[in-house]
Amino acid sequence: MASMSRRIGRRFPDYGWAWPTNGLDQLLKAVLLPDHHAAQAQALLWLDANDIDAVEFREHRLLAAIADRFGKALAAHAAYPRLAGLQKMLWTKSRLAMREAEPALKAIVDAGVPIMLLKGASRIAVEPAAQRGRVAHDIDILVRPEHMADAFDVLRQGDWQVSTGVSPQYLKPRLTAVRSMNFFKGSYGDIDLHQVAYDWSQADEADDVAVWERASPATFTGIDVLVPSAADRVTLAIGHGGLDAHTHSDWLVDTASAIRAGGVDWAVLGDVVARRHIAVPTAVALSYLEAEMSVPIPSEVLEQVIGMADRAGASRIASLLQAKPRTDFRGLTWLSRGVAKQLRMRKKRAGRERELPGIVWHGRRTQTVGGTGSATPALSQQLPLPPAVTGGVPAEIDIVVRLDVPPVRRRIEMELNGGECHFARLRYRKLGKSGGRLTLRFRGTIRPDQADGALVLSARPSRQFRKWEHEQTVATYGAVPFQIVSVTVSPAR
Repeated sequence: MASMSRRIGRRFPDYGWAWPTNGLDQLLKAVLLPDHHAAQAQALLWLDANDIDAVEFREHRLLAAIADRFGKALAAHAAYPRLAGLQKMLWTKSRLAMREAEPALKAIVDAGVPIMLLKGASRIAVEPAAQRGRVAHDIDILVRPEHMADAFDVLRQGDWQVSTGVSPQYLKPRLTAVRSMNFFKGSYGDIDLHQVAYDWSQADEADDVAVWERASPATFTGIDVLVPSAADRVTLAIGHGGLDAHTHSDWLVDTASAIRAGGVDWAVLGDVVARRHIAVPTAVALSYLEAEMSVPIPSEVLEQVIGMADRAGASRIASLLQAKPRTDFRGLTWLSRGVAKQLRMRKKRAGRERELPGIVWHGRRTQTVGGTGSATPALSQQLPLPPAVTGGVPAEIDIVVRLDVPPVRRRIEMELNGGECHFARLRYRKLGKSGGRLTLRFRGTIRPDQADGALVLSARPSRQFRKWEHEQTVATYGAVPFQIVSVTVSPAR
């Protein structure tokens, strides 16, 4: 393979500046170096210098792959029992997550919805032997946009819970504006449902269709699925990984695995990189894998990708900052990386709100104490509307609720729904840290006749967790029980 005409430097703003370094580089080399002895030496160096119990999940994912690669060859090291136990634990959790997801995936397919596996699940489908070394605690699946509502209904009927904390009534009419949703079930079930494969900043409608056309059939735990082409598995791994500052660095392992297995259509890869505007993270990833791991990447492909990255303009620096592992940041560069990410997330939120804005009633504190209130606080209560509220006339609803709030800063979230019809989100931002009794007033206009069931006010968590194990988590994010003090209905002005 011919060498590149331009050497990649390790100083900012060249692409080598964003390569993994130090311990993360050692772990990746232990997994990816083709020379078995050199790779094992990197593993031993890392184990000598680090405590397995003191590092994060990012490192644990790579340690599982190292344990799978070397097995008992590392048995002489004092850390080996912990390493072997870590791999067994992570593999067991992955298997339990897959087992929890299997009925849901089968139900979606049986409902006539083709699914494509993404990320770790797609690698396991293509390379079953990778299961012991590839941690996959969540299952990422892609469905076509026209099938999103069907897949959503299947998961909802199977008692899968949306991780954002909002109700299904709120989400259902907004599915077209959602790139993906995360669902939990039980102790280990974790499914990410996507209707587009890439981040919103990497959108390309023509390639969204082409991803499906290039996909190949496969099986996953006995279920007929699709997997992206080899070129798409590479660009998807880089597209997601380049935005996440190597939070989960086994995406680089997935990239190397797909390339070494052969079958990558490099012309397709180049086209996708250009369409998706991911030249900078691709230049970082491919130059690192070629230079440091001897992954066989054609020199003309590297030249093409690096040329595209060089011409990326002002976005080049922001992309470079986001592609660098966060653990390598210091001072001003750490702050700059955070600013770049926040700007991207702000544009994402603004775009979604323009597509389908929700109706929000903002609460105000009040001293009103009229009414006796419901007998006991509850998470969901039917509104006591007068019988005269019928027909197609808009009505102004004035709701006063009483809550006992925890002593933390947080959002109070509620929803007003009528059967499957969502009317409004009720929100109050509590800025102080004091707790105790709080009386809030919410006011807005609805069309009661649009409800296909009783009007119900429900407390919602501001964020959903699989398990609410910690008191501080419940206080900060949990749904807050409430009493209805009064409900006043008047004709809309």
